[in-house]
Amino acid sequence: MPVPKRKKGRSATNHRRSSHTIEAPARSLCPQCHQPKLPHRVCPECGYYDGKEIVETE
Repeated sequence: MPVPKRKKGRSATNHRRSSHTIEAPARSLCPQCHQPKLPHRVCPECGYYDGKEIVETE
């Protein structure tokens, strides 16, 4: 099994990890109530998805 000949330096490790940042999930606006919601999910405010009422809300 191949094994590295020398230890990788801190700089190489940090360069690799530079893209490991946490990002906020994408948001889209609900076409019915115009509230932000996660894409491809039922709107928690009005209960609509794809123009149809899926969940009854008060």
